[in-house]
Amino acid sequence: MLSKKQDARHQIEFVSIDQLVPKDHLLRKIERVIDFSFIYDLVKDKYSEDHGRPSIDPVVLIKILFIQYIFGIPSIRR
Repeated sequence: MLSKKQDARHQIEFVSIDQLVPKDHLLRKIERVIDFSFIYDLVKDKYSEDHGRPSIDPVVLIKILFIQYIFGIPSIRR
């Protein structure tokens, strides 16, 4: 029987973060316990409302550094 291999390049799979991260993962626990919104008050005078490019959310930046520290990642570039 002759069968033709299906081209996998045209397949799309939708995956959510909730499916990828286990319910009991450390980062989920941290997210439930720590309210990172206080960071906005700490940095609001460091950002300009009408000059420059749109910024990366400061909470996201802090979370990246936090994850880097927790998991012992020596550099973001590695």
